[in-house]
Amino acid sequence: MAEGAELLRSALRAETPIESVYLAPEGADDPLTQQTCAQAVAGGARLFPLAPGVLERVADTVTPQPVLTVLPMLDDPSPLTPQPETGSLIVVMVDVRDPGNAGTVLRTADASGVKTVVFSGDSVDPYNPKAVRASAGSLFHVPFAVHEDALALATSLRGAGYRTLATVVREGEDYAELDWSIPTALFLGNESAGLPDDVRAAIGSSLCVPMEGRAESLNVGVACAVVCFEALRQRRARMAP
Repeated sequence: MAEGAELLRSALRAETPIESVYLAPEGADDPLTQQTCAQAVAGGARLFPLAPGVLERVADTVTPQPVLTVLPMLDDPSPLTPQPETGSLIVVMVDVRDPGNAGTVLRTADASGVKTVVFSGDSVDPYNPKAVRASAGSLFHVPFAVHEDALALATSLRGAGYRTLATVVREGEDYAELDWSIPTALFLGNESAGLPDDVRAAIGSSLCVPMEGRAESLNVGVACAVVCFEALRQRRARMAP
């Protein structure tokens, strides 16, 4: 479920199949929302006008937006066997349980040109309503997959030719000094516990974001953004004339 007209517009722009749209009375009075719903219906979606108060009883938020969209699941259930290419980057979330963080990682991946995002271990469901909202539409743009076995995934990616890197708070390589032209799988761990020991051992190498001040660590979404945009900066530098 995607709440709000903007997420519906994002799905339409991405040509994502839409199953149905539920419209509260206040949304029916907005011309732009009406136009968006009409576009969804023209593409084959079913439109269900709702009586007052119905959406508030089924939506995830206390004060929901007047449009609720139901879409098919978008993750790729097939085994993850990407072909490594120069500069390609895969982000793997392992036991990342906060939906806001997961949505931020998807949004960051979209903005920085990440090839694929993987939800692994006991990570939050990518279809959690808060994760969908936090992705700000990037859920429809970034290829993503769900693979529970993070240890097997790390081994598989290394075998496929990817450099695997674990994010750690300290004592890892400086992220800005790494060569991001090397095809890389970046593993992000749980918000408080980090990566499981067996997964960390299978990955081998690690990176950190050097910090000043007294902060213990960075939010997982922020750490992902810092690293991914350094990779993007290096890609842009290589492409510059």
